[in-house]
Amino acid sequence: MTKIVAFSGSARKDSFNTKLVKIAAKGASDAGAEVKLINLANFPMPLFDQDLEKEQGVPEKALEFKNLLIEADGFLIASPEYNSAFSPLLKNVIDWASRSTSENEPSLAAFRGKYAAIMSTSPGALGGMRGLVFLRMLLGNLGIIVLPEQKAVSGAIKAFSQDGNLVDDKLQGEILNLGKKLVVLLDKVKG
Repeated sequence: MTKIVAFSGSARKDSFNTKLVKIAAKGASDAGAEVKLINLANFPMPLFDQDLEKEQGVPEKALEFKNLLIEADGFLIASPEYNSAFSPLLKNVIDWASRSTSENEPSLAAFRGKYAAIMSTSPGALGGMRGLVFLRMLLGNLGIIVLPEQKAVSGAIKAFSQDGNLVDDKLQGEILNLGKKLVVLLDKVKG
């Protein structure tokens, strides 16, 4: 069975991006994948620091997060936009997960050869689109194949209903479809 880890680059309570990735995760689950939806708030780790890593090793929560990524075939990632880029939280967990933890571990074991679908939402008119440009570049540099389809949902404050779904049925379908497309691709790749 195809395994997907879904998460948002925001740990904020009532995060719009967390709501968004939950929708994509439902699409992936409906398409037959085993989806693990995680909240990065449950993986607290210090800012990446090579001196700290050398003295204390990779933090326990960073290892736990990295192992989830290693076990997965693909990722659904919703990223808030911070000053035209992805969030510092997202960058930090990626940096820690990129570190080798054993002598025989292949480089970038948590990322290389994996697939991802990315999305964003923001109160602004661009919906976080500028941050997705940098996120796509970072993920590609780590060896992740990112689906060409992505979605940025603008006007996040009014975009979601009380139940966490998108008010616009067409947008709701597009986000569900991002999750489904990732599963379809992974099923083809895995044979």
